[in-house]
Amino acid sequence: MKRTLVKTSLAVAAAAVAGSVATDPDSPWYRRLRKPAWQPPPPAYAAVWTPLYALIAYASARALARAGEADRRALGRALGVNLALNAAWTPIFFRMRSPRAALAELVALNLSNAVLARRVLRADRPAGLLLLPYAGWTLFATALNAAIVRRNPGSRAENAA
Repeated sequence: MKRTLVKTSLAVAAAAVAGSVATDPDSPWYRRLRKPAWQPPPPAYAAVWTPLYALIAYASARALARAGEADRRALGRALGVNLALNAAWTPIFFRMRSPRAALAELVALNLSNAVLARRVLRADRPAGLLLLPYAGWTLFATALNAAIVRRNPGSRAENAA
């Protein structure tokens, strides 16, 4: 499992770096958005995402190590799609400045989370349970993103300075 954990850790780290590079909570555009009172402060995101990414890497490695050959390939594809969707949200929201498109992307990520969790649960139940906080956080992110869309109906890139 050690070799698999290295691979999943590298894949998860790549998604994390891609997302963090595109994040810009200090931009004038983002600061002007009306956000709900229940939005966490910016430092909370790193505090939440760091252990979530570790759980994704470990749970995926554990499931991949226990899955049969056919399941392993499908699980690897599900993980790859999930990490691509995970990394894509940040540039859509912050760089494209499109909360509406980012919300649609989050819906796809939530569906991908369900597929990934199902495959991981099938391969290794404890590993699948480790993905539940990740799924929960992305559902929270979806609610937050939806609240931002509702509060900022005209928040499109062309309205940003």
